[in-house]
Amino acid sequence: MLDAVKLALRISTDAFDSELTDLIGAALIDLRLGGVTNLDTADLLVRRAVITYCRMHFGQPDDFDRLKKSYDEQKAQMGMATGYTTWG
Repeated sequence: MLDAVKLALRISTDAFDSELTDLIGAALIDLRLGGVTNLDTADLLVRRAVITYCRMHFGQPDDFDRLKKSYDEQKAQMGMATGYTTWG
């Protein structure tokens, strides 16, 4: 997952690995708090949500509001989908 986030953020150095690893963990916790129980990072929707979260919180992005809205929508959709929750 770290490599995918670094690629998405166009980072080629290891200098930010600790911060990015923390952001990945925070994204997964935030998804869980939003009702998402399928946190398989091989799942493309989970990966996309984590990457969006990391882009939103890494540095000071000019498009924070757009990223926030996108992440919130991704989290909400997964939180309502049977493949990503335990409710039937």
